[in-house]
Amino acid sequence: MAIDWDRAVLAPVMAVFGEDKPVNYRPSSGQPFDLIDAVFDEAYHELQMIDESADINTSRPVLGVRLGLFSIPPKQGDQVFVPKVNSTYAVRDSRPDGHGHALLLLNFVSSP
Repeated sequence: MAIDWDRAVLAPVMAVFGEDKPVNYRPSSGQPFDLIDAVFDEAYHELQMIDESADINTSRPVLGVRLGLFSIPPKQGDQVFVPKVNSTYAVRDSRPDGHGHALLLLNFVSSP
């Protein structure tokens, strides 16, 4: 029996940890829409191994989203407005996890 990860896991987790105010997603083609189920992290840490003796630790903003809320998957160049920090970000990369969730790596664009 297949597990409906979106219904059984992602929706309840996003309901608890999601943003208080909807995040406005602005695809590069199509109409903007509000995402109620999204988790913003301004200082996500990512470790990249260069070789056995060197690694790089970077800090960047990310947005966790449920892919089931998108009619077209998120992609590089889309933008998102995050009310909590009153800022707009561009999607640098989308990293789906294979279970209906994606981590969107973001680049800062502007603050009003």
